[in-house]
Amino acid sequence: MKKVLSTFLFSMLAFAASSQVLSDKEKYTEADTLRGSLRAERAYDALKYHLKLKVDPAEKFIGGSNIITFKTEQKLPVMQIDLFENMDIDSIVFHGKNLKYNRKYNAVFVEFEEALAENTTDSLEFFYSGHPTVAKNAPWDGGFVWTRDEQGNPWVGVAVQGTGASLWYPNKDHQSDEPESVQLDIAVPNGLMNVSNGRMIGKKDLGNGYTEWSWKTVNPINNYDVMINIANYEHFSDQFQDLTLDYYVLPYNLEKAKKQFEEVKDMMACFYDKMGPYPFVEDGYKLVETPYLGMEHQSAVAYGNKYMKGYLGRDLSGTGIGLKWDYIIIHESGHEWYGNSITAKDIADMWIHEGFTTYTEAIYTECGWGKEAALKYIKGQRANIQNRATIIGDYGVNAEGSGDMYFKGSNLLNTIRSIYDNDKLWWDTFRDYTATYKHKIIDTKTVEDFFNEPIETDLKPVFDQYLRHTRIPELQFKKSGKTYAYRWRADVEDFNMPVDVFINGKETRLKPTLKWKKLDKRVSDKDSIKLNDLEFYVNTSFK
Repeated sequence: MKKVLSTFLFSMLAFAASSQVLSDKEKYTEADTLRGSLRAERAYDALKYHLKLKVDPAEKFIGGSNIITFKTEQKLPVMQIDLFENMDIDSIVFHGKNLKYNRKYNAVFVEFEEALAENTTDSLEFFYSGHPTVAKNAPWDGGFVWTRDEQGNPWVGVAVQGTGASLWYPNKDHQSDEPESVQLDIAVPNGLMNVSNGRMIGKKDLGNGYTEWSWKTVNPINNYDVMINIANYEHFSDQFQDLTLDYYVLPYNLEKAKKQFEEVKDMMACFYDKMGPYPFVEDGYKLVETPYLGMEHQSAVAYGNKYMKGYLGRDLSGTGIGLKWDYIIIHESGHEWYGNSITAKDIADMWIHEGFTTYTEAIYTECGWGKEAALKYIKGQRANIQNRATIIGDYGVNAEGSGDMYFKGSNLLNTIRSIYDNDKLWWDTFRDYTATYKHKIIDTKTVEDFFNEPIETDLKPVFDQYLRHTRIPELQFKKSGKTYAYRWRADVEDFNMPVDVFINGKETRLKPTLKWKKLDKRVSDKDSIKLNDLEFYVNTSFK
């Protein structure tokens, strides 16, 4: 990489790196396996979570319970429920009786008096309390943010992607299992509001200085998307087609928010056209002002971009194009389609979230400023790619791949679009993918097979090279008589991706393999050959 990452950008990628460190271990720990693998004790489907919590900002303390409704997938004598070891377990109640349990790292093994039969649907209530981990630099490291707004009111946020939702509530903390719905009854000091996922279903003064705010989702939701946001919020709303748009901001930012959030309707119009309808219409769409930069919390997107264009006023592409729109609104909302609706089964495949969502930035750019601007924006992202570790991580041990899943993932998708060489087919396929796997949990092979099906070119070697190897393919040229010969240098056996180049100013599609082929045109010098580098992310070299 020619350009050294700025400290600013490095922080942006630190979230991915925090979990990716595991990928560099020579040996994983038992704690990694307990969290990352689908063991026999996890042979159940989490159907519903019902969180009932009291949050005390002054003491940085939470306490309450989670009613976990589940269905067993096989005979289940012991159930694994995840909760960070620094949180206290008060009791675990099943059919009116306290269950025995033992703890190992962040896993709790709950023992039933009699093993539950296969296909049993039941529930237990897990009572707990404690001082949850405080985030040092949210959202890149997980935990609670306990702070105050400019008027001195408590302001609380949580971000746990990668770290784990079990940091603050007991659950089956694995991406392969999403509850079908979640209800949150969150009690906060009077004068404050809690905003969570889904729709507000009630508000009740408890008579003890606390008010309980109740929210409920009716769609499947990732564990790390389940969220609380506590502040002295001001609420306003809008509408896009049949989608409700609700905004919760600090009172002194109300007028700025009304202006900045107008962009949401333009974004929705673009995303509906290119990606399909918003996947959680029943739960609505919200932006919630948070004391950290942002996160894709489903139907309650965290917003902390300080009402600036770009990424806190900067353009991550270095082209200037990224200053035309609010990065956090566009990127984090894009996750509603990719990450929240379409979810990777194992976090090793998190590029399914981040690569596609980073590509939505270019989609929005194309809608507003044209394809050329979008291609320039994507090319600009390349300065942030390191190509030092693979995009896909190690499976079964809670390990993400490298931070290249963002920008390299986006450039991979743009390269595949260019291989398609048919924009109508590309967008039809893209929308089809989004609709086919709506509310589904998938893996990388599913993505590969889907995008491979509509065209004759075999994309599997392309996916393999970009996702499972560190370097990108190199298109090599060498002088051969009155013309040049060309070939690929790549790690994947039989790599044969088509690529577009300009020869003597005319665009031509080449079909290189790992063996030398001659150009069928006279070429006087290497300056007469130029890669179409707006559409293809590859290296070139001349011998």
